Amino acid sequence: MRVLVTEKIAEGGLQRLRDVGHDVDVQEGLTHDELVATIPGAHALIIRSATQVNAEVLAAATDLIAVGRAGIGLDNVDVAAATERGVMVVNAPQSNTLSAAEHTMALLLAQARNVPQANAALKDGRWERSKWTGVELSDKTLGIIGLGRIGKLVAQRALAFGMRLIAYDPFVSEERARQLSVELVSLEDLMARSDFVTLHLAKTPETAGLIDAAMLARAKPSLRIVNVARGGIIVEPDLADAVASGIIAGAAIDVFDTEPCTESPLFGLDEIVVTPHLGASTAEAQDKAGDTIADMVQLALAGDFVPYAVNVSAAEASETVRPYLGLAERLGRIFAGLCGNCSGGLEIEYQGQIADYDTRILTLSVLKGFFSVTSGEPVSYVNAPQLAEEQGLEIRPTSTTHARDYVNLITIAGGGHDIAGTLVGLRAVPTVVKIDGHAIDVPPSDHLLVVRNADQPGMIGKVGMLVGEAGVNIDDMAVGSSPEGAKALMVLATDRAVPEVVQQALRETDGVVSVAAVSG
Repeated sequence: MRVLVTEKIAEGGLQRLRDVGHDVDVQEGLTHDELVATIPGAHALIIRSATQVNAEVLAAATDLIAVGRAGIGLDNVDVAAATERGVMVVNAPQSNTLSAAEHTMALLLAQARNVPQANAALKDGRWERSKWTGVELSDKTLGIIGLGRIGKLVAQRALAFGMRLIAYDPFVSEERARQLSVELVSLEDLMARSDFVTLHLAKTPETAGLIDAAMLARAKPSLRIVNVARGGIIVEPDLADAVASGIIAGAAIDVFDTEPCTESPLFGLDEIVVTPHLGASTAEAQDKAGDTIADMVQLALAGDFVPYAVNVSAAEASETVRPYLGLAERLGRIFAGLCGNCSGGLEIEYQGQIADYDTRILTLSVLKGFFSVTSGEPVSYVNAPQLAEEQGLEIRPTSTTHARDYVNLITIAGGGHDIAGTLVGLRAVPTVVKIDGHAIDVPPSDHLLVVRNADQPGMIGKVGMLVGEAGVNIDDMAVGSSPEGAKALMVLATDRAVPEVVQQALRETDGVVSVAAVSG
C-alpha cells in the first residue's frame, strides 16, 4: 500500500514500512493545495505538527485508511472528520515522556543555579561569580501539579536529589501517591508550601490561566516555577510581574501561550530561564516517535488491533451501542469538571436496551472523556484504562436492562457527584438529564455553567444578569430541584466559557452555594 509522508520522520521507522512491502512516498513541504492533489491513492498519511489534515484533505483522500501523527498532539488533525469518514487516527503518546521529564529536571537545575545567565555573562567577558549564587535542590519542597506519566517520572528523579514531594492531582488516589513517596495536597496548599513548582497537565478550559496573579500571591518569595507542559496554563504577564516585584524568585519556561514566541515580558528578566519548546526535542524522542508511528500505521493497514488509535473504528461497537459513544465521552468530560476529587473511583451504570450489548467500548469512551480533562497527555481508547490503573482509580461498570424513565441511560457517579445522559427523540439528540440528583434537560454544550443555589425566588434572574452583563450568551438553560426541595440547580449552556471573575461574582452572590464551569 502507498504511505504518503509529508514531514521529516526517523528513517528507521520508514524502513520498517518498506521492509513489509509498503510503498513509502516521501514528499516533504507540500502546500495545502499540493497535499489535496497528492493524497488520492494514499492508504496512509504520516505527518508531524506542520501538516494540516482538515476536512478538505480528508475528502480528497478517497483511499485513506489511517493518519499517523509522529508525536503526541493532534491539533493539526480534524479527528471528528476522520472518524466520520472511517479513517483511523493514531499517534505516539509515549514517545516524549522521558525527554519531557528530563528537560523539566534540566530547567529545574538551570533555574536553581543560574546556569544560562552565568554562561551568557562569562561569554560576554564578565566574571560574575558572586552575582549568580544559586540554591540547592536537596531538602527543598517540590510541588508537582499533575501526577501523570511525566509528573511521575519527575517525582522519581527529584527524590534522587533529596527533595520533599507534594502534589496536586484530584484524580490520583492517596495509595498511588504514597507509592511514589508523594503527599497529596490542595493546589492552594501546594503553592504556599513549595520551594519549586513544576506543571504536568493538559491545557483545557479548566486549566487555562490556572496559575495567575492570585495563585502566585500565595507563594513563598523563594518559589521558582517550571513549565514544560503547555503554554497558557500560566498567565505570562502575571508571572513576569510576580518575578519582577519579588513575589516569587524566578521561573523556567519552555512553552508559551502563542508559539513561535519571540517577544514576551518574560524575556527581559534575568530570573527567568526560557527555552523554545524543547521538551520533546531529543534524538531519542524523535526516533521513538518515528518507530512507533510506523508500527501503528503498519498495524492499521494490516487490519490488526492498533494500540494508539485515538478514534474508534465502526467495527468495535454494535449498531445499538455506537450512537452512544459520543454521549459517553462528553458525559465523562463534564463529570471530570464536576468531580473535585474522584480518587475513590467511578461507578458507571448502563440502563435499558444497551445493557443487552457489550458496553465495554462505552466505558472506554467515558474514560477517554474523563482523562482528556484530567490528564496531561493525549488519551485514546486504549491508554485510558492504563491511566486509570496508574492513578489507582477503580472503575466499576454495571448494567441493568431495567430503565424506568428512559429507553437507555448512562450514569456516572463518584466523589459525591453524579451525572446521567441519554439520546432523545428521532434525531437522537445527546441530552444531560441529571446532575447531582437534580432532574434537568440540557444538551452537553462545549461550555456549561453548573450553579447550585437555595431554592428561592429571584435566583435565575441574579445568575442570568451577571452572566449577561459579562457579554456571555446563554444558549440553553435548565433548572432542577433536589428531592429534598431545599436546594436547586441551574445548568447554563453558554456560547463561550464564563470568565473566572464572573464565576467568583456568582459565588459571592447571596443564595448561591457553588459554581462550576465545565466543558462538554
